[in-house]
Amino acid sequence: MRRRAAAWALLPVSLAYGGLVALHHALYASGLKKRYRARVPVVVIGNVVAGGAGKTPVVLETVEHLRGRGLSVGVVSRGYGRSDGGCHEVRPDDDPARTGDEPLLLRRRSGVPVFVAARRAEAAEALLQAYPRTHVIVSDDGLQHHALARDIEVCVFDARGVGNGFLLPAGPLREPWPRPVDFVLTHGGFRGVPGHAMQRTLAAFAQRADGTKRLLVEFRGTPFHALAGIARPDTFFTMLREAGLEPAVTHALPDHHGFADADRLPRDAVLLCTEKDAVKLWRLRPDAWAVPLQLAIPDSFWRPFDRLLDARLSSPHGSPPP
Repeated sequence: MRRRAAAWALLPVSLAYGGLVALHHALYASGLKKRYRARVPVVVIGNVVAGGAGKTPVVLETVEHLRGRGLSVGVVSRGYGRSDGGCHEVRPDDDPARTGDEPLLLRRRSGVPVFVAARRAEAAEALLQAYPRTHVIVSDDGLQHHALARDIEVCVFDARGVGNGFLLPAGPLREPWPRPVDFVLTHGGFRGVPGHAMQRTLAAFAQRADGTKRLLVEFRGTPFHALAGIARPDTFFTMLREAGLEPAVTHALPDHHGFADADRLPRDAVLLCTEKDAVKLWRLRPDAWAVPLQLAIPDSFWRPFDRLLDARLSSPHGSPPP
């Protein structure tokens, strides 16, 4: 791992940050600060690296897997970038400014109840009050949100791994790594972080706001603008090229970009974007084509995951009321 001079210069600040992280964890571990324990198992899917690491697709796959087992699932999230910190149930027609883009995508794609709150513990409690027959709660992010007790922790890494290994702001880590988690998932697999390697590809189609679908191969040879307001926009552009599509123009936008400037895009331009971007862009450009992401998580992950979850479901707090 490469550590530049700027990282070393910021190391004292990182050490102070690390002390605060350790104190925060110790307060909950000692019981001085109380955790909310839901009456059903809680699965937290997060990361230790600042910025997106592909957690939301993992949440979607996990929800789909659990529903395939006949379990009722709910999702909780902080809802990064939303306009208020209140506790809300996310509806399919909500304004993403109120809910956050990822929770709205999760609600539309999964169809399961999704609740957002500044404190995920509050969202979990509200979810169970509204949907008492829920079997499992999946938390989108939240490894560092110790106020919500969890039964299974899944840490997701992208190709960056742990970066230079330093804590913020000298490096990308929110907390020291390695740290105990139940499972590690990596995008594609790489040296330095052992775990279960996932494979992600673009779907074979793109979709507009009205539900119209078009095969991705039909965009070959068509000039189009590719837009991505995600943590690593180049990842989307690279995947398009790997699918045989060459964008005429690429727009690498900040993560959670709001698309208030969408009117600057040429009205006659063909637009391809990620699903996360589409929940905001479609309000202004319903003609934009969203390309879904497909994730393949190996059975070597799901088998031990199911065994651990089954043990939690059979515990006293894991049985929903009749």
